[in-house]
Amino acid sequence: MTFQDLDTATVEALYVEGVLFDMDGLLVDTESLAMQGLEQAAAEMEITAPESFCHAMIGVPADHCLVLVQDHFDPGFPAEEYLAAASRHMNALIEAGALRLKPGVRCLLSHLEALGMPKAVATSSSRVKAERHLRSTGILDRFDVVVTRDDVARGKPHPDLFMHAARKLGLRAEHCLALEDSYNGVRAAHAAGATVIMVPDLLPPTNEMRDRCALIATDLHAVRPLILQS
Repeated sequence: MTFQDLDTATVEALYVEGVLFDMDGLLVDTESLAMQGLEQAAAEMEITAPESFCHAMIGVPADHCLVLVQDHFDPGFPAEEYLAAASRHMNALIEAGALRLKPGVRCLLSHLEALGMPKAVATSSSRVKAERHLRSTGILDRFDVVVTRDDVARGKPHPDLFMHAARKLGLRAEHCLALEDSYNGVRAAHAAGATVIMVPDLLPPTNEMRDRCALIATDLHAVRPLILQS
């Protein structure tokens, strides 16, 4: 099914059995902090990290980010040192209290809980990072399942994370709604067979994203009234 961008007024209800959430950029506002970390690390190492280069790492597992950095700079560039510095700067921002939930998260979770609908996180982040971010924003215990990059052989854009999260809920991915903000996340959820809604964060929707999604939504507030129990 295909709906109009950002237009929830004419969208029919989505009857699903469970909801699969991305984390970074969808539940928690980590992507903007990650971009700041990459920029600060670049300044510290006296190199240039264009916005397009930083955006290319959104929704990409850490091991693949390392490859992207190595490909962008010369072969002798200390990619691991750069990413470690970026992570250090990002963590400093988080420790300073900069991490926030994205708009509509609590309202949507409350709606799903009222429906008795199971919900899972399917994130490209490590388990340590995922649990830290979800705990610090007070929503870790509101999910039935948290599946991370540590739990699967392949990260996004492969479907493994979403398929594994659905199985952990006792459901088939085809009967679930997946919520994503990144291109690789949308590709992964679509490949898993889930109905996909993209809630853009730093990356704007493209024609490819529109083709793979049921809807491009402004925020999670727009998603809440669409979800009904299957």
